[in-house]
Amino acid sequence: MNITGFIFAAGLGTRLYPLTTDRPKALVKYQGKTLLDNALDKMMGCGVTDVIVNVHHFPDMIIEAVRQHPLAAGIRISDERAYLRDTAGGVKFAEPFWQNSELLLFYNVDILSDINLSELIDYHTSHQAEATLAVRNRQTQRYFLFDREECRLCGWENIRTQERIIARPCENPLRLAFSGIHVMNTAFARSIPTVEKYSVTQFYLEAAEKHRILGYPHDNDTWQDVGKYQEFHNLLS
Repeated sequence: MNITGFIFAAGLGTRLYPLTTDRPKALVKYQGKTLLDNALDKMMGCGVTDVIVNVHHFPDMIIEAVRQHPLAAGIRISDERAYLRDTAGGVKFAEPFWQNSELLLFYNVDILSDINLSELIDYHTSHQAEATLAVRNRQTQRYFLFDREECRLCGWENIRTQERIIARPCENPLRLAFSGIHVMNTAFARSIPTVEKYSVTQFYLEAAEKHRILGYPHDNDTWQDVGKYQEFHNLLS
Protein backbone atom coordinates (compact mmCIF):
# COMPACT_ATOMS: atom_id res chain seq x y z
CA MET A 1 0.00 0.00 0.00
CA ASN A 2 1.24 3.47 -0.93
CA ILE A 3 1.25 5.52 2.29
CA THR A 4 2.22 9.16 2.76
CA GLY A 5 3.00 10.44 6.24
CA PHE A 6 1.98 13.94 7.29
CA ILE A 7 3.57 15.67 10.28
CA PHE A 8 1.73 18.74 11.55
CA ALA A 9 4.57 21.12 12.43
CA ALA A 10 3.16 24.50 11.40
CA GLY A 11 1.80 25.60 14.78
CA LEU A 12 2.98 28.79 16.47
CA GLY A 13 4.06 26.93 19.59
CA THR A 14 2.57 29.59 21.89
CA ARG A 15 1.70 27.00 24.54
CA LEU A 16 5.39 26.02 24.75
CA TYR A 17 6.69 29.56 25.28
CA PRO A 18 9.43 30.44 26.31
CA LEU A 19 10.95 27.33 24.69
CA THR A 20 9.66 28.58 21.33
CA THR A 21 11.05 32.10 21.63
CA ASP A 22 13.76 31.40 19.08
CA ARG A 23 12.63 28.17 17.42
CA PRO A 24 9.52 26.31 16.25
CA LYS A 25 8.06 23.70 18.59
CA ALA A 26 9.15 21.03 16.12
CA LEU A 27 12.77 21.76 17.02
CA VAL A 28 12.33 21.73 20.79
CA LYS A 29 14.36 18.84 22.15
CA TYR A 30 13.33 15.99 24.44
CA GLN A 31 16.06 13.65 25.65
CA GLY A 32 18.49 15.05 23.09
CA LYS A 33 16.17 14.59 20.10
CA THR A 34 13.93 17.19 18.46
CA LEU A 35 10.19 16.59 18.40
CA LEU A 36 10.42 16.59 14.60
CA ASP A 37 13.03 13.82 14.64
CA ASN A 38 10.86 11.84 17.02
CA ALA A 39 7.88 12.09 14.65
CA LEU A 40 10.01 11.18 11.64
CA ASP A 41 11.40 8.18 13.53
CA LYS A 42 7.81 7.04 14.15
CA MET A 43 7.12 7.25 10.43
CA MET A 44 10.25 5.30 9.50
CA GLY A 45 9.47 2.76 12.21
CA CYS A 46 6.36 1.65 10.35
CA GLY A 47 7.99 1.74 6.94
CA VAL A 48 6.71 5.14 5.77
CA THR A 49 9.45 6.98 3.89
CA ASP A 50 7.29 9.47 1.93
CA VAL A 51 6.50 12.28 4.39
CA ILE A 52 5.01 15.78 4.23
CA VAL A 53 5.94 18.33 6.90
CA ASN A 54 3.93 21.55 6.96
CA VAL A 55 5.66 24.72 8.16
CA HIS A 56 4.70 28.25 9.18
CA HIS A 57 6.53 29.43 12.32
CA PHE A 58 10.35 29.67 11.83
CA PRO A 59 9.91 27.72 8.57
CA ASP A 60 13.51 28.05 7.39
CA MET A 61 14.77 26.38 10.57
CA ILE A 62 12.55 23.35 9.96
CA ILE A 63 13.53 23.21 6.28
CA GLU A 64 17.21 23.16 7.23
CA ALA A 65 16.61 20.45 9.84
CA VAL A 66 14.81 18.35 7.23
CA ARG A 67 17.74 18.71 4.82
CA GLN A 68 20.02 17.14 7.41
CA HIS A 69 17.72 14.20 8.20
CA PRO A 70 18.50 10.69 6.85
CA LEU A 71 14.99 10.61 5.33
CA ALA A 72 15.51 13.99 3.60
CA ALA A 73 15.04 12.65 0.06
CA GLY A 74 11.53 11.48 0.95
CA ILE A 75 10.37 14.60 2.81
CA ARG A 76 8.37 17.36 1.13
CA ILE A 77 7.73 20.72 2.73
CA SER A 78 4.22 22.14 2.58
CA ASP A 79 4.95 25.84 3.02
CA GLU A 80 2.19 27.66 4.91
CA ARG A 81 4.28 30.66 5.93
CA ALA A 82 1.90 33.02 4.08
CA TYR A 83 -1.19 31.70 5.89
CA LEU A 84 -1.72 29.15 8.67
CA ARG A 85 -4.50 26.91 7.38
CA ASP A 86 -5.29 24.70 10.40
CA THR A 87 -5.21 20.90 10.18
CA ALA A 88 -7.69 19.91 7.46
CA GLY A 89 -6.91 23.08 5.53
CA GLY A 90 -3.25 22.15 5.63
CA VAL A 91 -3.99 18.65 4.34
CA LYS A 92 -5.99 20.02 1.41
CA PHE A 93 -3.31 22.59 0.63
CA ALA A 94 -0.72 19.80 0.40
CA GLU A 95 -2.86 17.64 -1.92
CA PRO A 96 -0.38 17.83 -4.83
CA PHE A 97 2.10 15.98 -2.57
CA TRP A 98 -0.22 13.11 -1.66
CA GLN A 99 -2.56 12.80 -4.63
CA ASN A 100 -0.93 9.55 -5.84
CA SER A 101 -1.05 7.84 -2.43
CA GLU A 102 -3.74 5.52 -1.10
CA LEU A 103 -3.44 6.39 2.58
CA LEU A 104 -2.40 9.34 4.76
CA LEU A 105 -0.85 8.80 8.20
CA PHE A 106 -1.02 11.90 10.41
CA TYR A 107 1.12 12.66 13.46
CA ASN A 108 1.12 15.87 15.53
CA VAL A 109 4.73 16.92 16.09
CA ASP A 110 4.15 17.63 19.80
CA ILE A 111 3.08 14.05 20.63
CA LEU A 112 5.32 11.46 22.27
CA SER A 113 3.97 7.91 22.22
CA ASP A 114 5.06 4.31 21.77
CA ILE A 115 1.90 3.56 19.77
CA ASN A 116 2.49 0.94 17.08
CA LEU A 117 1.59 2.81 13.90
CA SER A 118 1.68 -0.38 11.81
CA GLU A 119 -1.06 -1.85 14.01
CA LEU A 120 -3.10 1.35 13.66
CA ILE A 121 -2.84 1.12 9.87
CA ASP A 122 -3.74 -2.59 9.91
CA TYR A 123 -6.78 -1.85 12.08
CA HIS A 124 -7.86 0.90 9.72
CA THR A 125 -7.63 -1.24 6.59
CA SER A 126 -9.08 -4.42 8.12
CA HIS A 127 -12.11 -2.52 9.42
CA GLN A 128 -12.63 -0.82 6.05
CA ALA A 129 -12.69 2.64 7.59
CA GLU A 130 -12.37 5.89 5.68
CA ALA A 131 -10.56 7.45 8.65
CA THR A 132 -9.36 6.02 11.96
CA LEU A 133 -8.50 8.14 15.00
CA ALA A 134 -6.18 6.99 17.78
CA VAL A 135 -8.07 7.72 21.00
CA ARG A 136 -7.64 7.21 24.73
CA ASN A 137 -9.66 7.14 27.90
CA ARG A 138 -8.06 10.16 29.58
CA GLN A 139 -9.14 13.39 31.24
CA THR A 140 -9.43 16.44 29.01
CA GLN A 141 -11.99 19.13 28.15
CA ARG A 142 -12.88 18.00 24.63
CA TYR A 143 -13.90 14.50 23.59
CA PHE A 144 -14.97 12.68 20.48
CA LEU A 145 -18.07 10.53 20.98
CA PHE A 146 -18.26 6.99 19.56
CA ASP A 147 -20.93 4.30 19.51
CA ARG A 148 -20.30 1.23 21.62
CA GLU A 149 -21.01 -1.29 18.87
CA GLU A 150 -18.06 -0.60 16.56
CA CYS A 151 -16.47 2.57 17.97
CA ARG A 152 -17.74 4.66 15.07
CA LEU A 153 -17.68 8.44 15.41
CA CYS A 154 -21.01 9.98 16.27
CA GLY A 155 -20.22 13.34 17.88
CA TRP A 156 -18.09 15.67 19.98
CA GLU A 157 -18.37 17.24 23.41
CA ASN A 158 -16.72 20.00 25.43
CA ILE A 159 -17.38 19.17 29.08
CA ARG A 160 -16.31 22.62 30.30
CA THR A 161 -18.64 24.66 28.08
CA GLN A 162 -21.28 21.89 27.80
CA GLU A 163 -21.22 22.29 24.02
CA ARG A 164 -22.21 19.07 22.25
CA ILE A 165 -22.35 18.19 18.56
CA ILE A 166 -24.20 15.04 17.52
CA ALA A 167 -23.23 14.04 14.00
CA ARG A 168 -25.47 10.96 13.93
CA PRO A 169 -27.83 9.31 16.44
CA CYS A 170 -26.00 7.40 19.17
CA GLU A 171 -27.26 6.19 22.56
CA ASN A 172 -24.91 6.23 25.57
CA PRO A 173 -21.78 7.02 23.52
CA LEU A 174 -18.20 6.35 24.52
CA ARG A 175 -16.34 9.54 25.42
CA LEU A 176 -12.73 9.26 24.22
CA ALA A 177 -9.92 11.78 23.85
CA PHE A 178 -8.15 12.23 20.52
CA SER A 179 -4.41 11.45 20.54
CA GLY A 180 -3.38 13.62 17.58
CA ILE A 181 -2.59 10.53 15.50
CA HIS A 182 -4.89 9.33 12.72
CA VAL A 183 -5.17 7.62 9.35
CA MET A 184 -7.27 8.68 6.36
CA ASN A 185 -7.92 7.24 2.92
CA THR A 186 -6.85 9.73 0.28
CA ALA A 187 -10.14 9.17 -1.57
CA PHE A 188 -11.82 10.56 1.55
CA ALA A 189 -9.23 13.33 2.00
CA ARG A 190 -10.03 14.67 -1.45
CA SER A 191 -13.48 15.63 -0.16
CA ILE A 192 -11.99 18.20 2.25
CA PRO A 193 -13.37 21.56 1.10
CA THR A 194 -10.97 24.03 -0.46
CA VAL A 195 -11.18 26.80 2.12
CA GLU A 196 -8.54 29.04 3.68
CA LYS A 197 -8.81 27.61 7.20
CA TYR A 198 -10.47 24.39 8.31
CA SER A 199 -9.92 22.00 11.22
CA VAL A 200 -9.85 18.23 10.92
CA THR A 201 -12.23 18.01 13.90
CA GLN A 202 -14.83 19.99 11.97
CA PHE A 203 -14.24 17.90 8.86
CA TYR A 204 -14.70 14.62 10.69
CA LEU A 205 -17.86 15.78 12.46
CA GLU A 206 -19.42 17.07 9.26
CA ALA A 207 -18.58 13.82 7.47
CA ALA A 208 -19.44 11.36 10.27
CA GLU A 209 -23.08 10.84 9.32
CA LYS A 210 -22.28 9.42 5.88
CA HIS A 211 -18.70 8.22 6.23
CA ARG A 212 -17.12 5.42 8.24
CA ILE A 213 -14.84 7.12 10.79
CA LEU A 214 -13.64 4.83 13.57
CA GLY A 215 -11.84 5.19 16.87
CA TYR A 216 -8.77 3.10 17.68
CA PRO A 217 -8.40 2.86 21.50
CA HIS A 218 -4.75 2.56 22.54
CA ASP A 219 -4.83 2.88 26.33
CA ASN A 220 -2.04 0.34 26.76
CA ASP A 221 0.44 2.58 24.97
CA THR A 222 2.39 5.42 26.53
CA TRP A 223 1.26 8.83 25.31
CA GLN A 224 2.12 12.40 26.19
CA ASP A 225 1.14 15.76 24.71
CA VAL A 226 4.24 17.94 25.13
CA GLY A 227 2.73 20.97 23.42
CA LYS A 228 2.25 22.80 26.73
CA TYR A 229 5.20 24.21 28.65
CA GLN A 230 4.13 23.00 32.09
CA GLU A 231 3.48 19.45 30.89
CA PHE A 232 6.77 19.41 29.01
CA HIS A 233 8.61 20.77 32.06
CA ASN A 234 6.98 18.10 34.28
CA LEU A 235 8.10 15.41 31.86
CA LEU A 236 11.70 16.59 32.16
CA SER A 237 11.59 16.71 35.97
